[in-house]
Amino acid sequence: MDSLIAASARALAAGDALGALKRVALRDDPPALALRGIAMAQLGELPRARELLRRAAKGFGAHEARSRARCVVAEAEVALALRDLSGSTRALLAAAATLEAHGDRVNALHARLIAVRRALLLGRLDEAAAALSGVDARGDSLPPSLNAVVALSTAELSLRSLRTAPAREALDRAHEAARRSGVPALLAEVQDARAALDAPAARRRWPGGEETALRLDAVEALLASPALVVDACRRGLSAGAQWQALARRPILFALALELAQAWPGDVAREALIASAFRTRRPDETHRARLRVEIGRLRSLIAPLARIEATAQGFALRPHDAVDVVVLMPPIEGEQAALLALLADGAAWSTSALALALGASQRTVQRALAELETQGQVRAIGQARARRWLAPPLARFTTALLLPAAMPFA
Repeated sequence: MDSLIAASARALAAGDALGALKRVALRDDPPALALRGIAMAQLGELPRARELLRRAAKGFGAHEARSRARCVVAEAEVALALRDLSGSTRALLAAAATLEAHGDRVNALHARLIAVRRALLLGRLDEAAAALSGVDARGDSLPPSLNAVVALSTAELSLRSLRTAPAREALDRAHEAARRSGVPALLAEVQDARAALDAPAARRRWPGGEETALRLDAVEALLASPALVVDACRRGLSAGAQWQALARRPILFALALELAQAWPGDVAREALIASAFRTRRPDETHRARLRVEIGRLRSLIAPLARIEATAQGFALRPHDAVDVVVLMPPIEGEQAALLALLADGAAWSTSALALALGASQRTVQRALAELETQGQVRAIGQARARRWLAPPLARFTTALLLPAAMPFA
């Protein structure tokens, strides 16, 4: 490694992208292309960074497997920043194995952390937890910047799993490691994550329509209580350790929400029809369909509660819970989860949003068009290069709205 390449690499490690570029900007050999690509990524020029890294990977020979693997890892990180979540992590994990075989433990761990962060974006919390289980977040042999990323990933997993105490501990470790690394971007990321713990995460709706803002720790305590919680953030019902998801049954969840908001009273059949079927002029077909849907809801929530027929309509009756609690999202609207994803400040493609939400691309396109007319999102680029942005939601945390493979850990 010549002196300019070494100096550029040291500048990049310290977060000085411009200093790194000054040393290799006019060079086209593979090591210089790789360093230029990483520097451009740090400066936010992600498409150009990806192009440079691909050229560098092709330029390394067969005897330079470790250098080529490092380029693969860097390109995967750029793809993550671009929110290109398509494809698999096979190439990334193969690069990690190559780096480990060559004794490059630090970059191998960095590759695995990229896979963890990708899994967290997609809501695959069990996959992220399995990948993190073998990582020592307190390892003194790692560079402080990498220690900070490990702790941040652990904190995000805890937040998404609604375990606030471990999240705070991980963020304390991340802050100390970020301070030692001297990288301002890491310190800013830790501060943003800490702010999420203290910001409102949901609204508790009381009988009569009054609402109280709840932080994540209050939501965690509520979900651990024996109360029957109808959760409009995750679209499901819980009581203690029991959970019944209704995210893919919107009509059933609409009925459950109406019944919970009226508890301990009942809800008239006409009101349930208007809420679930979006019609103000019910006829016998709607009433027959309501009986069918109530029967389906009864069956699904039987371990948690029963639904009684009354003279006017129906009433929710929890089995063991002493209270029924309604949790509402911190923001209104059907597209709350979509806005939560876009609130991270990154530019998302419709395909990546569809993959993260588990919805069809056409459904996401319709939702984005509606949000665009309301001025809540904006598009940049054209055709396949089009990306979507939204302003950060600074007043509250979106942790409960983000997609997750399991509701709670």
